[in-house]
Amino acid sequence: MSPTSRISKDQLERARSLVASVDKGFETKVVGQRRLRETLLIGLLTSGHVLLESVPGLAKTTAAHALATAIGGAFKRIQCTPDLLPSDIVGTQVYDASQGKFVTQLGPVHANFVLLDEINRSSAKTQSAMLEAMQERQTSIGGQVFKLPEPFLVLATQNPIEQEGTYVLPEAQLDRFMLKDLLDYPSPAEEAEVVRRIDAGVFDQPDRAMIDVADARELQRLAGSVYLDKAILDYITFIVAATRSPGKVMPPEMARYVEIGGSPRASIAFAKASRAAALLQGRDHVIPEDVRHLAHRVLRHRVLLTYEATADDVRVETIIDAVVRAVRTP
Repeated sequence: MSPTSRISKDQLERARSLVASVDKGFETKVVGQRRLRETLLIGLLTSGHVLLESVPGLAKTTAAHALATAIGGAFKRIQCTPDLLPSDIVGTQVYDASQGKFVTQLGPVHANFVLLDEINRSSAKTQSAMLEAMQERQTSIGGQVFKLPEPFLVLATQNPIEQEGTYVLPEAQLDRFMLKDLLDYPSPAEEAEVVRRIDAGVFDQPDRAMIDVADARELQRLAGSVYLDKAILDYITFIVAATRSPGKVMPPEMARYVEIGGSPRASIAFAKASRAAALLQGRDHVIPEDVRHLAHRVLRHRVLLTYEATADDVRVETIIDAVVRAVRTP
C-alpha cells in the first residue's frame, strides 16, 4: 500500500473482486479485445465517454452491451443517420388524446450505456444535442430538465472507411471524449473461437448481471480515491504542455507536423484515466507506466497534425510517442 493511500486493503480487494466479476461476464460474450475491455472499464470508472474507430464487425456493439449487462445497467443503441433529429435522441413531447395534454417521452439517451453507432453520419445539430447531453448529463424537454442516470457512459463509433455523406466531428467536440481507441482485427485463433461460440450457441444464451449499478458506483468512488503523486501529476501536465510547444522537446523536422496540442482537458483525462487504470491493475496508486500506457488513447484525438503530416504519412501516434520520450519520467 502506498503511504498516502486513501484506499484500504479491504477496499482494494473488493475492487479486484468486482472487476473480476465484470471481466467474467464480458469475456463470455467478447473474444479477445482486451484493450477495448480496458478502455470501456476506464470510461465507466471515470464517467468519461469513449470514441471508437474501426471497420464494421469488430464487436463494438457486443462489447458495450456485454459491459452494460455485466453491471445490470440499461443499454441503448442509436444508429446515426443524416435524417436523425435531436428529439430522436433526447426525447420529445407528444399529445396524449386520452389525457388531453402533452406528455414527455424520454429518448434513448436516458440509459446507463448509450452506443452512438457511426456518430459522424448524423448532422452537426444532432451531434451537438448528444454532446450537450454528455457534458451536462441532463436533457431539457419542454422546459423541464431530466437528469441522466448514473453511471452514464456514451460509446460513439466512427467508421474510417466510407466517408461519403459523413459530418466530421469538430475538434472542440472531439475534446469532450475522454478516450479515443482504434480497434484492429482479431487474431486467426480469436476469430476461430468466435465461430466456435456461435456454433455452440453461446451468444444465444441469456445474459445475466455479474454486479449491480450500486457496485459500479462504488468502483467509481474507489477509482477517484487512487493516489496520484504530485510528481506523476507534473509528469502528466508536462506531456500535455509539450504537445502545445513541440519545438521545445522535439527536432524541428518533427515539431512542424503539429498544428494544435492538447487542452487542459487532456491533463484532466490523463489524471482520471490513470487512476482507473491503476485500480484495474489492483494498485492503489498511479505509476508512470499508467500514464504512458494511456498516452495514445488520451491524446490521439486532441493532437492535430498539419496537412504536411498527412502528405508525409506521419501518424499522430508517432508524434505522441516522440513527445512522451522527450519528457523526463519521474
